[in-house]
Amino acid sequence: MFARRAYIPESLRPRDFRSWPFTVPCVAELAEHGLEFTRPVTFLVGDNGSGKSTLVEAIAEGFKLDARGGRAAVATGRPNPTKTALGEVLRLETTTDGARMLAGPRSKKKGFFLRAETAFSMTENLGGVPGYWEDKTADMSHGEGFLAVFRSMFRDPGFYVMDEPESALSFTACLHLVALMHELGKSGAQVVCATHSPILASAPDADIIEVGEHGMSRVKWADLALVGHWRRYLTNPHAYLRHLTET
Repeated sequence: MFARRAYIPESLRPRDFRSWPFTVPCVAELAEHGLEFTRPVTFLVGDNGSGKSTLVEAIAEGFKLDARGGRAAVATGRPNPTKTALGEVLRLETTTDGARMLAGPRSKKKGFFLRAETAFSMTENLGGVPGYWEDKTADMSHGEGFLAVFRSMFRDPGFYVMDEPESALSFTACLHLVALMHELGKSGAQVVCATHSPILASAPDADIIEVGEHGMSRVKWADLALVGHWRRYLTNPHAYLRHLTET
């Protein structure tokens, strides 16, 4: 692993928590207590607006990845990208391997941040660019392009951050990504992923953190609210849809 903990130093904490992003419960909890990484693969699971994307963006920045997505060398060509509000103050407590990688030359930094909002443009523009993937992802479907990126950029021990990577993936493709994350964890890599997908969150041996109005809590996969909703919906869709479709 490369990072043990995400935290905000005392000197950088806000005087009050009435301004964004500290009004978001999970961000407020991180500011107070930090976030420990206990396993090679960590999932942040929560509904829209829960703050999970805000957290992973800042965690990516803590490892010198661009919040818009890309490698440690910054895919967008912006040598000094503007940081997010949380990224300005969040810090990572690194392991010896993490500190060594961050202090080394840019070419030796192994990391990548994939976020759904910018991944589509990356698959269209970076296929064949040296240092990225050889596949012509612009000619592929979004799902095929995402898988090509995963295979090329998520293969060495490094620090990998993903924000809702399931957005373009089919059921089968999600299973392939689960297998890849599991293998990365076993190889010495570290993965931090925000997701809505019960499939991704089922990755073996992963640490699952549920994010919501309560802040953050570690839960088992079977106890996730997300998993419960999907189980009930697939068993009886009408129980959910009748409130929306009947007049």
